Formats: sequence, C-alpha cells, structure tokens
Amino acid sequence: MRLYRIGDSGEPVRDIQDRLFALGHSCRPDLAGQFKDATTSAVTEFQRARGLSADGIVGPQTWNALVAAGYRLGDRALYYRIPMMRGDDVAEVQRRLNSLGFDSGKVDGIFGPETMEALMDFQRNRNMEEDGIVGPGVVTEFVLIERATRKPGREAVRERQWLLTLAGTLTGRRVFVDPFARDDRESGPAWDAAMSAAQALREAAANPIVSRSVDTAPSDRTRASRANRLGVDLVVSFAHPLTDAAGVYYFASEHSSSEAGRTIADGVASKLGLEPLGRSIPILRETRMPAIVVATSLSGDVGSNAVEALVEVFDEELAAQP
Repeated sequence: MRLYRIGDSGEPVRDIQDRLFALGHSCRPDLAGQFKDATTSAVTEFQRARGLSADGIVGPQTWNALVAAGYRLGDRALYYRIPMMRGDDVAEVQRRLNSLGFDSGKVDGIFGPETMEALMDFQRNRNMEEDGIVGPGVVTEFVLIERATRKPGREAVRERQWLLTLAGTLTGRRVFVDPFARDDRESGPAWDAAMSAAQALREAAANPIVSRSVDTAPSDRTRASRANRLGVDLVVSFAHPLTDAAGVYYFASEHSSSEAGRTIADGVASKLGLEPLGRSIPILRETRMPAIVVATSLSGDVGSNAVEALVEVFDEELAAQP
C-alpha cells in the first residue's frame, strides 16, 4: 500500500480517521478526509500504544495494526488458516486460554497452530465439539468460566522458565543473529554489526546462526519464521532506529510483554548506554523465544559490544533470577 501522511486527502484518509476515532484517537479539528496536524497526532498516539515506530505516517504496519485493533471478540469466527488470522479478538482468545491454563503461546494476536491446539484442548476439556473454531459457543463458555481475578497466563509462566533455563552462561546457546536490511543504508552497517557479534559469540563458546546472507533482504516475518523453525534459544537483531528512538527493543504490546526479553534488554541497554523500549515489530512479536533488537547507529563495534553485554547479562543478571 502507499504511505499516508500529513498533506494527503481523500477517502483513504477518511477511513484512517474513522478507524482512529473508533479506537479513541480523535483527529479533530482536522476535516474528514484531510490528513493534517491533528490526524498526525492521532496516528502517533496509536503507534505508541501499539509499540510501533511513532512517525505519524500510515504505512503497511500501521494500517495492519489499525485493522487488527478494530476486531472485538465475537465479531467474527476465528480459526487456523493460511494466511493466519490476526487481530485484537485473536489476542483476547489467547489471553483467555492462557489464563485458564491452556497454552496458546505468546499473546501476539496471530491465530497460529499453538492457538488452535490450545483452543481444541479447551473444547475437549469443556466437552464441546473439537472443531478449533471460536464461535458464539466458545465465547459464551469463556464468559461463564473466566474468574473475576485474572491469573498470570501460561505465556508468563513460560517466560519465567526461560529465564531459569537461560541463566548462567551463553556457552552452547544457539543465538539467531539478525541484521535488518530494510534499505541499502541499513543493510551494510547491520551486516557489519552482525558479523562482529557472530565472531564474539563464537569466542564466548555460543553457536551463532545468521538470519540472512549478505546479498539478501528477507522480510521480518520470514526471518522470524526461520528462527522458530530452527528452535534457537535467543534472537539478537541489529537495526537502524529510522524514525523511532534509539534503544534496545523487546516485545511489548497492549496485551502482553516478554519478561525474558525485557530482562535481557535491560542489561544490554545499560551496557550500551541505551534505553530498553517495548515494541511490537514482527521480529519481536512473531518469534517464540526471547528476542531483542539493538537499534542504534550501527558498526562492527556495536555488534561486539552487544555480545560483551549479553555475556555479562547471562553471567550476572540471569544467574541471579529466583
């Protein structure tokens, strides 16, 4: 899709404004269909709330997030398909399943195989038809049995188990080293940072796996899918912040956040003089293991320094986890 920003006008802008207003982000006093200062502010507020780069521009990621945010549980039937269904209603299903003890994985708003298996387990447990579809019957059952006090979900328990499992050392860990390549200005420096990080990981007796080759630029989702398929222990990405703030990003959304990712990001950020920042970009949202993105001005030194920080985090901070 094209980008929509300040100065644009027309029906697509009106649609964007309507969706923002329905989510509580007013575009007034801008006129309907006119992308001006107030609409830019509303887009920026929405992006911040969703863990996206807050640049006030509606591109593919922001548009997809706007569409997903418009779905409420019960608005449509949910089930596993390719391409996978996405939305806030999916996130609500995942949250409810996890809080009831049925492990649907990360609350990422993506109806994948883990969510389908958890749903069918729930249906089996409740003597319902095991069709893997969230329809009116499943929604009613959720309402009837969910306790007033929400318990920590299974994803939170798994995050704590990760912290215990990863504690102590990087030795032998399989680390997915991921250089971003959204444009030519980012591709080269990110590759340099990743190569230095991979070398430093080998010296720390870890096993680095690079997400792409020097002359390719697979999408975030493709790289996240590869990390999941390989079953690595940790994802460390290198990127330019572009219009976002520099920092060490970890997964966080309106629905959930990664405790393990936050712990690692905190330690690495403090060593690099950066801030830990919660974000919901695909490489963080769609990976099943702890993941961070080092987003700053990139060089080989950044890669080696990030690994030096990781070694200290694993040796000191993660080892101290209860």
